[in-house]
Amino acid sequence: MDFGSFLTAPEINVKVITYRDIFQDKAMLENRFGDEYKDLSAIIKLDHADFKQLDVKKGDTVILKNSFGRVVVKAMESGYETPHKGIAYMPKSPWSNMLVSDETGGTGVPKFKDISVTVTSAKGEKVTELML
Repeated sequence: MDFGSFLTAPEINVKVITYRDIFQDKAMLENRFGDEYKDLSAIIKLDHADFKQLDVKKGDTVILKNSFGRVVVKAMESGYETPHKGIAYMPKSPWSNMLVSDETGGTGVPKFKDISVTVTSAKGEKVTELML
């Protein structure tokens, strides 16, 4: 066994903000279970500094987890010039919904804009598949 096998993968905490995407919506209308929809939906967009801290590359899979669920998605750089360390973006989708609290505070509407998750490298794991 080598020394590296005892080290844990870097882990960061981020707040996830969900958003709607017209290209993702178009892909969903064409085939909700197709590869194009998955490629546009099963992603998290991270700040450049968060990318470096996690030691992942664009398109690598990462594990997102909190007390409500666990999901594997692809990591992408957000591309925003203004730094937003600790804030990540995900399209509204079944993948982001796996992390949403069932608590609604009496409103009946889940909190899609303020999801706290821990992010770690998935080291080659595949994106979480949707159950039919």
